[in-house]
Amino acid sequence: MLSTAVSAFSRRKMSTVDTAWLRMDSDSNLMMIVGVAMLDKPVGTDALKQALTARFLAFSRFRSRVVSDLAGSWWQEQQVDLDDHVVPARLASPKSRGGSNKAALQRMVGALSQQPLARDKPLWQMHLVDNCVGEDGRVRQALIVRIHHCIADGVALVGVFMSMFGSDIGVAPAQPSPHAVVAAEENPWAQILMPMTLTSVKAIDLSSTLFIKSMCLFSEMDKLGGKIAGLAQAAGQLAVDAVKLTTMGEDTPTRLKGQPNGKKHVAWSEPLPLAEVKAVGKAFGCSINDVLMASVAGALRAYLRAKGDAVGADCEVRVMVPVNLRKASRQQRLGNAFGLVPLVLPVGLEDPVARLLEVRRRMDDLKGGYTALVAMSVLGVLGAAPKPVQNDIQNYFARKATAVMSNVPGPQAPLYLAGSQLDQVMFWVPQSGDIGVGVSILSYNGGVQFGIVTDDALVTDPDNVIKRFAPEFEKLVMLALMGEW
Repeated sequence: MLSTAVSAFSRRKMSTVDTAWLRMDSDSNLMMIVGVAMLDKPVGTDALKQALTARFLAFSRFRSRVVSDLAGSWWQEQQVDLDDHVVPARLASPKSRGGSNKAALQRMVGALSQQPLARDKPLWQMHLVDNCVGEDGRVRQALIVRIHHCIADGVALVGVFMSMFGSDIGVAPAQPSPHAVVAAEENPWAQILMPMTLTSVKAIDLSSTLFIKSMCLFSEMDKLGGKIAGLAQAAGQLAVDAVKLTTMGEDTPTRLKGQPNGKKHVAWSEPLPLAEVKAVGKAFGCSINDVLMASVAGALRAYLRAKGDAVGADCEVRVMVPVNLRKASRQQRLGNAFGLVPLVLPVGLEDPVARLLEVRRRMDDLKGGYTALVAMSVLGVLGAAPKPVQNDIQNYFARKATAVMSNVPGPQAPLYLAGSQLDQVMFWVPQSGDIGVGVSILSYNGGVQFGIVTDDALVTDPDNVIKRFAPEFEKLVMLALMGEW
């Protein structure tokens, strides 16, 4: 048994933004970020625990449970027993020779995505799964990671997770600063943000608390419109910008929208060459992000049509995209420092090039906007508001969208842990309210992978969606080559 002891257990107040994520847990959607890392050689549990002790537990939030009282929620440090957080497991071998048990691994990830984390312990857990046979026939080890969103957002957590790995097979990575998070090499959404500093993010948390303390309107308002209006009065111009978000109409009703039941299904693709994605973007004068988003739109269109659904030319699917609001720096803390940008995917457009160019146009329209900052401010206000108010407003926004979609860049060189190379890595951010679909894109070591998590009430066959991403991208590759001729 390996444990860590802290000499003096500290207690720190949780920010209102982090509190908002803590309180978003529901029976249908748990606020956990779930990741899967595929290692080319087995790593022992002791080696993993040593890496966690040296680098993961350097951050106090991974040593702290959450406690709540009338004054709010707090981070309470405690002794950590890593036997509670590292769980060994093993998959059964494929029934047929040369077969794969990837489906069994995906089912395990789906089941863990709906299993709550123990509230009497720090809100994270890892499963080290042996005998994972991939579609290429190779046997790997999987590391399934579950971390509650109140600890940090996806960008911060990917940085912390990657800090466990080294760039040399025989050399362990240096121990990070307790407040350092490895910055992503390239933020695909940076162009649509104004420059942000950590000071600005902290100001959101402070102002959100003051806004709520100065108003009693929420308890007297019967309708959401009144609650939003009251929010605007209290929060000033920033919340007036938030009100503009409420003017969004609902996107096209499809089988991807509905009431989730909490049972999750997960699937992910094999990596696509990142160099090809860059080449396609260059051929059409688009960004890498434009190409990836257009491929997602095409895959969703192909899936709906394969199910026999009518997909009109005006069919649009709105995805809420988390956008990092951290200034590029290696000195960042954990926590949530992002907003949400609503991107409407032109799923109804049949022509792949027309679809790509329309995605580019819509992305250009978002550049320079303050939507992400406003959305984060709303989260801060909601975290300080009564929970019923948070639920009402959160569900109101959720009805405007079909999915949550994250795009996080990872290191472009191979990483190693205890002599084992990290072959692939994928993650999923949670869906709030009645949203039942989450799409993730992550690039690593020259490849880019798509992942999807779906709710059983909406989509029971996420593999049927995932397998359509690569063909949609290949259409753009082919058309780009034809254009060069």
